[in-house]
Amino acid sequence: QVQLVESGGGLVQAGGSLRLSCAASGRTFGSYHMGWFRQAPGKEREFVAAISWSGSSTDYADSVKGRFTISRDYAKNTVYLQMNSLKPEDTAVYYCAAGQGSYAIVRVRHNFDYWGQGTQVTVSS
Repeated sequence: QVQLVESGGGLVQAGGSLRLSCAASGRTFGSYHMGWFRQAPGKEREFVAAISWSGSSTDYADSVKGRFTISRDYAKNTVYLQMNSLKPEDTAVYYCAAGQGSYAIVRVRHNFDYWGQGTQVTVSS
């Protein structure tokens, strides 16, 4: 069982930055791929970024590539999402997720077994 708690969301102006954190419980953090998804009002939850269990591979949605960076700290059992050059269309609830499925399909929501409660990110124009 893994419990995930996100933090770091908030209100920011377009062009600004935020860093989201996701603290994971348990001693098996290092065996899970970690991902970030987001859901805007009236839209499906969509993939944002992922990092493999080893940290050697990362993957990004085209809409955030070059602006967002995912990383993980094994000592702190925490995964981060650094978000720069934020745009109003980045406004959404951001969810952290953990899974042990194939990294080849890491963009698939159902590949993840555990989810956080979400943190709101609002970007004003």
